[in-house]
Amino acid sequence: MKAASGSHDGDARAPADAAPTEPVLALACELIARPSVTPEDAGCQALIASRLQAAGFTCEQLRFGRVDNLWATHGSGAPVLVLLGHTDVVPTGPVEAWTSDPFKPQVRQGNLYGRGSADMKGSVAAFVVAAEQYVAAHPDHAGTLAVLLTSDEEGDAIDGVRRVARVLAERGQGIDWCITGEPSSTHTLGDLLRVGRRGSLTGTLTVKGVQGHVAYPHKARNPIHQAAPALAELTSRQWDDGYESFPPTSLQVSNIHAGTGASNVIPGQLQVLFNLRYNPHWDAPRLEAEVAALLERHGLEYALQWHRSGEPFYTPEGTLRCVARQVLGEFAGAPPQESTGGGTSDARFIAPLGAQCIEVGPVNASIHQIDEHVRVADLERLPDLYRTLIERLLA
Repeated sequence: MKAASGSHDGDARAPADAAPTEPVLALACELIARPSVTPEDAGCQALIASRLQAAGFTCEQLRFGRVDNLWATHGSGAPVLVLLGHTDVVPTGPVEAWTSDPFKPQVRQGNLYGRGSADMKGSVAAFVVAAEQYVAAHPDHAGTLAVLLTSDEEGDAIDGVRRVARVLAERGQGIDWCITGEPSSTHTLGDLLRVGRRGSLTGTLTVKGVQGHVAYPHKARNPIHQAAPALAELTSRQWDDGYESFPPTSLQVSNIHAGTGASNVIPGQLQVLFNLRYNPHWDAPRLEAEVAALLERHGLEYALQWHRSGEPFYTPEGTLRCVARQVLGEFAGAPPQESTGGGTSDARFIAPLGAQCIEVGPVNASIHQIDEHVRVADLERLPDLYRTLIERLLA
């Protein structure tokens, strides 16, 4: 397995130890080579902080528990533009299934391979290069340019941006605009502009019964039978008709467990894991109340635990969305699709601070997969894309 090469066409004649010459490719390779499986940062943020400090940024490292966070700023006052990203990555899965070592970045046939290349060390590298170039060209720019990074995006997301957002709120730190570098593009760089995300709410339902012999059901109480009508109503309910560009709210059961494994035993309890992905028609407390009311109507003896991953957010038409639409159209050659689809991102913690939030990043076709990769041509264009967004917003 060879190290990353400066050859973008996979030329086998390129020396195995050739160093990348493009700044963003070189930095992306340095970051990928650090095995920062969530919540570990593995030195990524220290590397970035040293570069941003050299460029004139004020850097503050915020560590909570095992999680590293970096808050770097240049300039002062409003408007405040934040570039938001994460340095942690998901586990690799079986290393032997990869064509090359996931933490030894390699360029093959025009693609950069390695864990985090697309999600999202490529975007983080592009943020840094764009920020360096922007402040070098505009040392006295208007407002504040900030970079916010965490090592807790792919994990529990407790001590990362969620925690930093509380710190910023306590300080009275305003944020006008936030650009998250999540891999949002579908086929070509810039073909999709994420303008919001659904909320995510997970419930763990435990229905209590009475264990017994299947031949004597009158001496037992089967929690599966009791819960089935309630689950049928939960899963068939139409929660709403959607909200602007958001799809309708959806409830999906992801796991059901009951019983001892024996065919002649009525189980004593049933556990159901389910998730709600919801639009701005709802918030978590109202959904929790609706589900509880339904379970009460069915007369269940139950316990219900909730995990609130994040509320939905939506950026309406305004300066950020307008500028992003224009810039992405120029880079992609056509206006981007404007979407609120996908899972969740750390922007859900920044939006409640009053910020308009968008997500712009590379193609997401291989994220979290074996042989994750990003097109080198796209990676090398990303700093220009981000720098153009910065220039037009902080003009």
